[in-house]
Amino acid sequence: MEFSGERKKLKDNFIKERGYWSDFWDGLLALDPEFFQIYLNFSATPWKNGTLEPKIKEFMYIAIDVATTHLYEPGLRIHLQNAFKYGATKEEIMEVYQLVSVLGMHTITMGVPVLIDEMDKAGQGDQVDRNFSERQLAIKEEFIKHRGYWSGFWEDLLALDPDFLEIYQKFSSLPWQRGHLEPKIKEFIYIAIDAATTHLYEPGLRIHIQNALKYGATVQEIMEVYQLISVLGMHTFTMGLPVLLDELEKAGSPIETPVG
Repeated sequence: MEFSGERKKLKDNFIKERGYWSDFWDGLLALDPEFFQIYLNFSATPWKNGTLEPKIKEFMYIAIDVATTHLYEPGLRIHLQNAFKYGATKEEIMEVYQLVSVLGMHTITMGVPVLIDEMDKAGQGDQVDRNFSERQLAIKEEFIKHRGYWSGFWEDLLALDPDFLEIYQKFSSLPWQRGHLEPKIKEFIYIAIDAATTHLYEPGLRIHIQNALKYGATVQEIMEVYQLISVLGMHTFTMGLPVLLDELEKAGSPIETPVG
């Protein structure tokens, strides 16, 4: 859409503050410029006051869009384009993907403690042997060596299925061994997908905040990650408005390009 007057000023200001424009903002600007302005003020805050470099900000958006809890391709494409514009490499993007791909393991980190609790209630808790063998202890040591931490929820998996934990350790450790992103940025990626409204996984969030602080992250940086991913709810509009406009067209009530 072509805008004029106040709407054109709002569009120009969005491009100035956020560094890009996409057609999926046209509908919102046309239908509700007041809400558009409020959203711009909200989403631009970490871009005005933040400490993370622009491409790292874009990595946070990429992470939550490509996560299996969201899989939002329109936003992913926009933020890939933005990340490349800010100097990101394909290796860095692939590392973001690799880090985010471990999200499926929350099936295990959430599910195994529930399984063990129910086994205890059923009188079968003695099947969980935590007298670890030398091989199990070696798997634990390899995990700590490559991932830099250990948590109690890995103890249960080590007891129940050390082979699977060993395979997972190798899978999840690869981006840590290559090191295109510094450790605290890797932890920011985990924080982003755990704190995103599509997941809200507190156990993992706590672990990765602890790790990020250990790697030198500041409270301001973690708050900035939160602010960046808090805009996820706007996909209600970026997905919903094109559908609304399409249905208005079908109903014979298309919107006209606003004059002001």
